[in-house]
Amino acid sequence: MSAQAGTILSSEKVTVDFDGFKAVNEMDFELKRGELRFLIGPNGAGKTTMLDCLCGKVRPSKGKILFRGKIELTNKNEHQIARLGIGRKFQAPSVFFDLTVEENLELAMHRDKSVRYLLRVRKQDRKRIDERLEMIGLEGKRHVRAGMLSHGEKQWLEIGMILMLEPDVVLLDEPVAGMSDEETMKTGELLRRIAGDRSIVVVEHDMEFVRQFASKVTVMHEGRLLKEGTMEEVQRDKKVAEVYLGGRRENHAACSTA
Repeated sequence: MSAQAGTILSSEKVTVDFDGFKAVNEMDFELKRGELRFLIGPNGAGKTTMLDCLCGKVRPSKGKILFRGKIELTNKNEHQIARLGIGRKFQAPSVFFDLTVEENLELAMHRDKSVRYLLRVRKQDRKRIDERLEMIGLEGKRHVRAGMLSHGEKQWLEIGMILMLEPDVVLLDEPVAGMSDEETMKTGELLRRIAGDRSIVVVEHDMEFVRQFASKVTVMHEGRLLKEGTMEEVQRDKKVAEVYLGGRRENHAACSTA
C-alpha cells in the first residue's frame, strides 16, 4: 500500500495567525488509517490549536488540510467536519450529568433526531449501545446517572459518545488528565482497542502514559513540526531535549527513566 493510500488525515503548511502571533506555523502532519498518534511538546507549542484546526474549531490562515486524501477541510465548519467522520473530545468531559450512561449514548447517536424518535430506539441501535458500553467498560453502570461517575468514567463515557457517531478519526485533548493510575492504564488500553478500527490523535503531557502506549509520536515546538518517530527516537533527539526539556541533562535523564 502506498503512503497516500494509507493516509486518512493530513495537513500541509498549516498556519494559524492570531493578530501576528503564529500559534501554528507551517505545520505538516500525516495520520495513517488505524494509527494511534501522540502529539506532544512544551506548553505553547501549538498542539491544541492544531487539533482545533483539524476539527474546524479554528480556521487556518494558510495551508491545506485533507481528509481521506481528497476532501478539503480548511473552509468547512465543525459540524460539517464532524459529519464527515472526525470526532473531537476536549479536555473537560462534556456529558449530560442528569442522564444515565445509556441515555448519554442514545443522545449522542441520535443528536439530530426528535425526542419521539429517541423514545423508540431500534433493536439494532440497542446492539450498538451494548457494544460501546462493553468497549468503554461501563456495561455495569448503564442505568447510573453520568453525574455519579468518577472523573475517569466520565471521560470514557464521552469517548463512547464520540464512537456512537462512527468517526474515522478521533481527536483527544489530554484524556488522562486528573485520572488515577488505574484509570490511566485502562484509558490507554481503550485507545489501543479503538485504534484497531479508526485513527486517533492524542495531545498529552503525561510522558509515562505516552511511553507506554504510543507507537508514533509527533513533537511540536513554536507551532512547527520538530520531530516525528517512536518515543525512543524522540527521546534521543538533541533538539527535542533542548526545547522540550530546556537542554538540562538532569531533566533529560529524569524523562528517560520516569
